[in-house]
Amino acid sequence: MKQILNRLINQENISSKEAKNVLVNISEGKYNQSQIASFLTVYMMRSITTDELRGFRDALLELCIPVNLDNYETIDLCGTGGDGKDTFNISTLSSFVTAGAGVHVSKHGNYGVSSACGSSNVMEYLGIKFSSDSDFLKRSIDEAGICVLHAPLFHPAMKNVAPIRKELGVKTFFNMLGPMVNPAFPKNQMVGVFNLELLRLYSYLYQETDKNYAIVHALDGYDEISLTGKTKVISNTSEVLFEPSYLGLSQIQQSEIFGGNSVKMAAEIFKSVINNEGTEAQHKVVCANAGLAIATAKQISHKEGFELAKESLASGKAKQSLDKLIELSKQ
Repeated sequence: MKQILNRLINQENISSKEAKNVLVNISEGKYNQSQIASFLTVYMMRSITTDELRGFRDALLELCIPVNLDNYETIDLCGTGGDGKDTFNISTLSSFVTAGAGVHVSKHGNYGVSSACGSSNVMEYLGIKFSSDSDFLKRSIDEAGICVLHAPLFHPAMKNVAPIRKELGVKTFFNMLGPMVNPAFPKNQMVGVFNLELLRLYSYLYQETDKNYAIVHALDGYDEISLTGKTKVISNTSEVLFEPSYLGLSQIQQSEIFGGNSVKMAAEIFKSVINNEGTEAQHKVVCANAGLAIATAKQISHKEGFELAKESLASGKAKQSLDKLIELSKQ
């Protein structure tokens, strides 16, 4: 590790193989906490390369506990986090709206590290049980249209990193990796990233896969379609600069999608939106994101996906999906 750190501090890059080996060694407890913290810190101060990101991704996918959901052709809606915006849980709500529209979802998520409330925080608060049991996960998809893959249950190799990430409390390259290491290896994915550089890196790596994907970054900094301005969207079929007017929507204010500063507040917003009782801006932004996910999975236009998302939320199908998952969690 000392040699690797010296090279990184000297602004040198490491290969995919070296990056992969570092994460494997971390998982095997070969480094102390100071070395791991230093390694994470280096990447807060310099850009990550495509090769390095590929190596980190490959290590986590190799070390994860996989779950086979191939028969369901699921989609994952997952952002990198780390945008510092403290929005309400847009991608998690969008996941239930997507499930309500009849698209199977395998939602990968974790507790918030750099935000007040990550997807796992709000789902746990609402009474959703986290499980790595494949029968339970399949039953969740069969009955609720969605299953939740709580990252720590599937990535035990990262237990040596979790406390350090929590103590640091800022985004690390693990934020960049989260969406890429879904243990169900979903065929479809909608990913939000926190800057344009990461959008470019993701697009390179996703081009190497056979996934249907949409990678999004709002130009004012959000890791989702925020409707507060333009959003760059790169998919396996196109590259567009999305504007709210494309869906017949007007631009909204950043304050309208703020998620509060506690899990309780985030959960209250979550419940009001899923009950179709949120603000117009909240509904719009959730349906815009769910619409793109639906479009990605079904290979239809964003406008068509948006209409299906609105119907899912307004009809109560999205809420039925959530209620069913909570019910299954109690059994």
